[in-house]
Amino acid sequence: MIQFREKIQNGIYVIAEMSANHAGKIENAFKIIEEAAKAGADCVKIQTYTADTLTIDCDDDAYRLHGGLWDGYNYYQLYKQAYTPWEWQQALKDKCEEVGVDFLSTPFDKTAVDFLEELGVEFYKIASFELVDIPLIEYVASKGKPIIMSCGMGSEQEIKEALDACHRQKNYNVALLKCCSQYPAQYEDMNVSVIPDMKKRFGVPVGLSDHSLGSLADVVAVSLGAQIIEKHVCLSRQIDNPDAGFSMELSEFAQMVKDVRNAYIIKGKATYELTEHEKNSLIYRRSLVAVKSIAKGEAFTEENVRSIRPAIGIKPKYYYELLKKTAKQEYHFGEPISINEISEQKIL
Repeated sequence: MIQFREKIQNGIYVIAEMSANHAGKIENAFKIIEEAAKAGADCVKIQTYTADTLTIDCDDDAYRLHGGLWDGYNYYQLYKQAYTPWEWQQALKDKCEEVGVDFLSTPFDKTAVDFLEELGVEFYKIASFELVDIPLIEYVASKGKPIIMSCGMGSEQEIKEALDACHRQKNYNVALLKCCSQYPAQYEDMNVSVIPDMKKRFGVPVGLSDHSLGSLADVVAVSLGAQIIEKHVCLSRQIDNPDAGFSMELSEFAQMVKDVRNAYIIKGKATYELTEHEKNSLIYRRSLVAVKSIAKGEAFTEENVRSIRPAIGIKPKYYYELLKKTAKQEYHFGEPISINEISEQKIL
């Protein structure tokens, strides 16, 4: 898992979340992996659950969703439609290896963790809704592999409790994702400005799990220090499935990958040191130059000295000091004023 470890330290790690966007067809799943790799993803993520590992088949109103993308579903129906068949997952992992991206999955119970261990996964994802499932987090952490945890809806205390669960298992290789658990997420609810605080407060790498439309939130997050970007992707939002409404088509995803990587480059580092390109531009600054011939011993005046481009003479900050002096040497028109003129000599 070289990409994950290196890129969160030295760049941006981009995760393409497939979720339900395969729409029940393994051919779609393969295509998403192939296109995500072409688009520049570092990783393709799936989810490992069944309806029975997430909920129960109960049609009481408490088990029915109201409003939003999934209005009218009960939990069991939704998860039965959205899940990724477990018998596909070895083939999906193999496809990821074939096209050169990491394979990642979110387990939702111990049986899923055991299954993924048999597949030989190298790291795990914890979903926002499972942030409070401390027994599950402890079990995942006990496998000793890196963990990425989404923190949607998580209070500071709940995030700390989830990290503590990992630490109790001697697993300190954890990254957090800021997340707004809204589908699609609205800009005014995203509060990505918490990212630098999360990095400082919890002392771990932090990224963004983004459910908003477009890529603006991802660029802003990277500018604030996000090291991981996770985005739901689909072949087309016209392919009906529970996640299409807030997913990014892969052509858009390709542009997002470019944008966030460029945002990381633009962010750079906090420094006042000149770049090599800037050093080459210093010549275009102003400097003090003789704009008339000046005889040795003649006074410098506003008429015979000006601040002009290029920067071939002394800096303009010496202008008023120079006007109090007489020339120590002769100057021709266009000749730069020498630094030797700046001394304690005064005009009488």
